[in-house]
Amino acid sequence: MPTNYFGEAVARHYDTRHADLELAAIVDPAVDFLAALACDGAALEFGVGTGRLALPLSRRGVRVHGIELSPEMVARLQAKAGAGSVDVTIGDFATTRVDGRFRVAYLVRNTIMNLTTQGEQVACFRNAAAHLEPGGVFVIEVLIPGLQRLPSGERFQPFDVAPHHLGFDEIDVATQHLVSHHYWMLDGRIETVSVPFRYVWPSELDLMAQLAGMNLRERWSSWTRDAFTNDSREHISVWEKS
Repeated sequence: MPTNYFGEAVARHYDTRHADLELAAIVDPAVDFLAALACDGAALEFGVGTGRLALPLSRRGVRVHGIELSPEMVARLQAKAGAGSVDVTIGDFATTRVDGRFRVAYLVRNTIMNLTTQGEQVACFRNAAAHLEPGGVFVIEVLIPGLQRLPSGERFQPFDVAPHHLGFDEIDVATQHLVSHHYWMLDGRIETVSVPFRYVWPSELDLMAQLAGMNLRERWSSWTRDAFTNDSREHISVWEKS
């Protein structure tokens, strides 16, 4: 079983520290996008967390099942209104299987990078394909690695500089590994969290999809379907099972 980096120390503050992700302007476009793909079918979320998207998607009438490694994050989800409509299985979303077939499987907010080897990321695509009905789709939201903004010889890149939070990525270009270092200021104290990731390029994800029997159907730079360009900082990609 992979290491759970989202244990109690992270889970107890997760929703408050990331409250901006709960804003309707952030949530609604993603839920609209996923609900349209699910239509009258079911959805499977890899890394369901505290239910930021699963709960509003279920309120749209979509049957949602989540896979989550962290029992502590799931406890926060299950304490929320409407949680009874979202089934959750504790496990590694790269390998854990659940019953049923799904119209859409999805993985958001860079969570594919929580799998820190290429092999685990390939296994995730195969796991998604195994759960999809024919013609079903796998959706990923993930950043574009910001190596163009990394000066030669440098390893550190800030991603958040705010009065209550400092965030820096420590990047190893040779291995595609990075560690996100967080420094939270809370009641005069500093809490630190460092989480490892493996960044991955769109073309590499497309090859992983092909290995799993899926092909790219569409790619956008936002949930509102803005065009994906050379300047895009992230992408939402949709691969269809043959």
